Amino acid sequence: VGEQVLLKCSFKSSAPISESLLVDWTYRPLTGGRMETIFYYQSVPHPTTVGKFKDRISWLGNVANGDASIAIQDSTLSDNGTFICSVKNPPDV
Repeated sequence: VGEQVLLKCSFKSSAPISESLLVDWTYRPLTGGRMETIFYYQSVPHPTTVGKFKDRISWLGNVANGDASIAIQDSTLSDNGTFICSVKNPPDV
């Protein structure tokens, strides 16, 4: 609680890394409910501008090295839940 949390995500792709590569981070609270997109990366990072993670997510990834990790600042117990990292590098998914 109150610290930075690293959410690691690594990927491999048989296709060359291109501008169309998309990283999508989604979150579902431990209490249930719908999945929500909290971060995406396509050429540049796009942290969420709404919700509980607004202004708290930073991009730590390096897609050239197969890394799509993010960090969440000032963690709270209510952040607990399921985080999913999805990487699409057309034509590879």
